[in-house]
Amino acid sequence: MRAEDQYHVGIVVEDIDAAKTQLSDLFGYVWGTEMSTNVMVRLGSGTEEVNLRLVYSVSEPRVELVQQIEGTVWKPAPGSGVHHIGYWSDDVTTDAAQLEARGFLHEASGLGPDGVPMWGYYRSPTGPRVELVSRALQAGMATLWTRQG
Repeated sequence: MRAEDQYHVGIVVEDIDAAKTQLSDLFGYVWGTEMSTNVMVRLGSGTEEVNLRLVYSVSEPRVELVQQIEGTVWKPAPGSGVHHIGYWSDDVTTDAAQLEARGFLHEASGLGPDGVPMWGYYRSPTGPRVELVSRALQAGMATLWTRQG
């Protein structure tokens, strides 16, 4: 596997329609054709048929939303490893207010010398945590994505 092979971030959600609407409203995601099909899967408890419902974003970076299925691996889990999805923000304070107005809970923010938030974590009531990062940090952070040595 190589880093350049990554093509999406998969997120299991309680309500796929609500998550699609939320991500479209907030970030402008456009969604492809939704798939809903019965498939045979091997789970820890054995093989069973499940109705798998999912959709991918047409927009990149690509996001896959999967409807939770009780009693399977397809359930939202606090320790799932998907901690957050990061977005550049031209105005963290304004964007944070929009998230909070939609029910996101503020969890943490990093403040600049003037006390203005430079980044923040916001927990969604129905889906993933969102991190807003000031675009003013972009050039400095770009050094984090360059090879060393």
